[in-house]
Amino acid sequence: MRRSNATLGEIISATGLSKTTVFYHVRDIPKTKALLGRISTINSANSKFARLALNKAGFGKGKSFKTYPYNKPNQWTPDFVMLVAHLMFDGEINHSSCIYNNRSDALIRRIVKLMHDVIGVDDYKYYKKSDGVQRVSYHHVEITIFMEKKSRELLKYILEAPTDQKIAFLRAFFDDEGSMCFEHKKRVVRGYQHSHERLLLVQKLLADIGIASTLDNRHVEITISRRENLIKFQKLINFSEGVYINPDRSNSMWKQLLQKRDILQMALASYQTV
Repeated sequence: MRRSNATLGEIISATGLSKTTVFYHVRDIPKTKALLGRISTINSANSKFARLALNKAGFGKGKSFKTYPYNKPNQWTPDFVMLVAHLMFDGEINHSSCIYNNRSDALIRRIVKLMHDVIGVDDYKYYKKSDGVQRVSYHHVEITIFMEKKSRELLKYILEAPTDQKIAFLRAFFDDEGSMCFEHKKRVVRGYQHSHERLLLVQKLLADIGIASTLDNRHVEITISRRENLIKFQKLINFSEGVYINPDRSNSMWKQLLQKRDILQMALASYQTV
């Protein structure tokens, strides 16, 4: 197709392959004059469309706008809920980018996979900070506008959503914002969030699946305690595989790399010996 002067976007649309995959296969094929002319014409039309879209969305000059095929799901699914929730909790949807930060390799890979599977986008930037926090970012204004709209919609929708979607939302919350405290006879799952409204939403969702919790507005956290609640949490939500505590924190009692789900299991097992 490239040798027949097809553009990158046309090949992507025809094959269903990602931009990265297509580019890998065509990058060494020289562009003909005819192809360069077609690309120039398309870019000119896209630039005009981009300016109109930006103006309509309220964005001014100086913002990049890249156009390439992507999905706009009309229906919520557990994967779509989880993706948007992650971007709300440990991420950021700003005026031109979708950004996600986390130490966990597993969660970074999850975001990349969800963006590919749900939105159909592989064009991201990766950065790892000196403190071990990793970041993936997607710089596309039109996608950002769409995701910001869906994040507002999700907060209203999730209370009426099917149970599997509520659990996806809660799993994203506790993977991003959760911790497991197990010290002596103290066994508590915690979730931190600066927004009282979102904490209240999480509490309602937990109640919907039979898990009692307590809000602490002073410490902006939600807590789950008592054996029956922790068992339900482990069975229905749990911390995902590959989500670890940070042993380098000054207040860490473990001083070793442990998965949060393993600490929860140790806490539940300890009930048998008390």
